[in-house]
Amino acid sequence: MAHTTLLTVICEAALEHKLVADLEQLGAPGWTLSDVRGRGSHGLRRADWDTAGNIRAEILCARELAERIARHLQERYYANFAMICYLAEVEVLRAEKFVAKPAG
Repeated sequence: MAHTTLLTVICEAALEHKLVADLEQLGAPGWTLSDVRGRGSHGLRRADWDTAGNIRAEILCARELAERIARHLQERYYANFAMICYLAEVEVLRAEKFVAKPAG
């Protein structure tokens, strides 16, 4: 087992395509997306409509990359969209699968 960082992003489903493009452009080695629902400062968020619900993206990567992605998302989306990011240090089996590969 190795330690790595889990960046979790919960945001409006309408941002999915922009979020995926940002993750690709910023070098995330991979991610998992899921539809989620819940209640927070923006009220109850349901998943009845494709773009009215929330999504959760989970990215396992180096701490530096996770912080860079989170900073970018905060600067680009926090002012105008419902979004939250949080980081956690986790232990991962097969950690080599979550290391960014050099472009080439």
